[in-house]
Amino acid sequence: MIRLFKVKEKQRELAEKANGGAPIKKQSAGELRLHKDITELNLPKSCAISFPNGKDDLMNFEVSIRPDDGYYLGGTFLFSFQVSPIYPHEAPKVKCKTKVYHPNIDLEGNVCLNILREDWKPVLNINTIIYGLYHLFTEPNYEDPLNHDAAAVLRDNPKMFEANVRRAMAGGYVGQTFFPRCM
Repeated sequence: MIRLFKVKEKQRELAEKANGGAPIKKQSAGELRLHKDITELNLPKSCAISFPNGKDDLMNFEVSIRPDDGYYLGGTFLFSFQVSPIYPHEAPKVKCKTKVYHPNIDLEGNVCLNILREDWKPVLNINTIIYGLYHLFTEPNYEDPLNHDAAAVLRDNPKMFEANVRRAMAGGYVGQTFFPRCM
């Protein structure tokens, strides 16, 4: 057993020398799991992942979703993901960076998706979250809203809701709130 540790230490020293003496950062269990999740992503064509801080910062990334069906057809919506070092035991923090008129996303970008809150389980992964976000755009849910005004309009007058979504995505006002263009 002691020999194994000496071999590992020797390998680490050789790797440090190869890197010009810089110590190699040990990855957390969360980083290892996230790396696995990202390499196994099976995203719909309308979704893309990017790493604005470079590939060295896997714990912070962005996902763009461009729904190909429903009220939000033609829009592009950007989400930021912040993943905890204790992932998958804690759900990632997800924010919508695109201001959107949506019953399940408030004007500050908070997202109401059950698997990001009370229904999170370590067996879930990044792929599941992205599909959940995509589903919010194809089937918005007025029963569990963050934006109560949008939810009420969707529930009571779907045609007006559709007109409000189009106006917001084109860059305009819905009520007193201005929405930048996202089409």
